[in-house]
Amino acid sequence: MKRWLLVLSFSVLAGCAVTPNSGSVYSSAQAGREQTVRMGVVESVRQVMIDKGQSGVGTMAGGALGGIAAGSNIGGGNGAIAAGILGAVVGGIAGSHVESGLTRKPGLEITVRLDGGGLRAVTQDADEPFGVGERVRLLSSGGGTRVTH
Repeated sequence: MKRWLLVLSFSVLAGCAVTPNSGSVYSSAQAGREQTVRMGVVESVRQVMIDKGQSGVGTMAGGALGGIAAGSNIGGGNGAIAAGILGAVVGGIAGSHVESGLTRKPGLEITVRLDGGGLRAVTQDADEPFGVGERVRLLSSGGGTRVTH
C-alpha cells in the first residue's frame, strides 16, 4: 500500500512539471528552425510571475492520497468513511497549493527598442539578466519571440 502511494506521489509531481519560457532553452521541435533576428536596445526590465495554470492534477491526486491515508488509518465503519472524506478535502486543498507553487515562477518583461524603430515587449523566464541600455537580439519563430544576448 505504501509503495503505491509513493508511486502516485511521484506521478503527481511529474504531471506538474512545466515547460520553460527561457531565452536559452529550446525544445527538440524548435531546434533547427530558422528564426528572424532583430537587434535592439533594452528600454526597461520588469520582474513578473509566469503562471502556467493548473491542470487539476494536484487537487485530484492530493484528494485521492488524503482520502486513502485518512480513511484507511482512522477508525472503522462510518468513522473511516468520514475520515476519508475529510482527508480527501484537506488533501485536495493541499495538492492544489503544491501544484500552484510548481507552476508559478519568476519571469522578466523585457521592453526593447528595435534598431528599425518601434518597441517590443517580451516576457520570458528570469534565467538570464538583462540591463537597461544593453544591446540584445530578438529571435522570432512560429509566433514566439525570445530575447537573448
